Amino acid sequence: MKRFPRLSRLSRGLLAGTAVLAALASAAPARAGSNDAAMLALASHSGCMTCHHIDPGGKGPDGLPPVGPAWRDVSDKYAGQRGAEDRLTATVLGGSNPYLSHWKGQASGLAMPPNQVAISEADARRLVKWILALGPTK
Repeated sequence: MKRFPRLSRLSRGLLAGTAVLAALASAAPARAGSNDAAMLALASHSGCMTCHHIDPGGKGPDGLPPVGPAWRDVSDKYAGQRGAEDRLTATVLGGSNPYLSHWKGQASGLAMPPNQVAISEADARRLVKWILALGPTK
């Protein structure tokens, strides 16, 4: 690695290993359980956990219920629906219309803001695939 002449051999090895792991993580299909930590880190970093929880009935750090629907409820609602991944990815990136909310009584009814500034389309799609694979609460 001539691009980083000041890095030690160990540092270059760690850098290369990190790059390989990142490439593998982005190429791996999003399955619930297979990469929960990576998806939760992505969701937290992107601000998703501010409004959503994984399981229904949870409370946030402020003691209030989540603003948005629980992801297991989302997974259950969209299970087996054609085009769900594309629709939900578009919602994550572009936001939702509060007047067309289909989560009345289950979430606050506030609109989901557009998130294309906080998360890339590829990462939003990976997160949506993971959410859809969660399945209902057991």
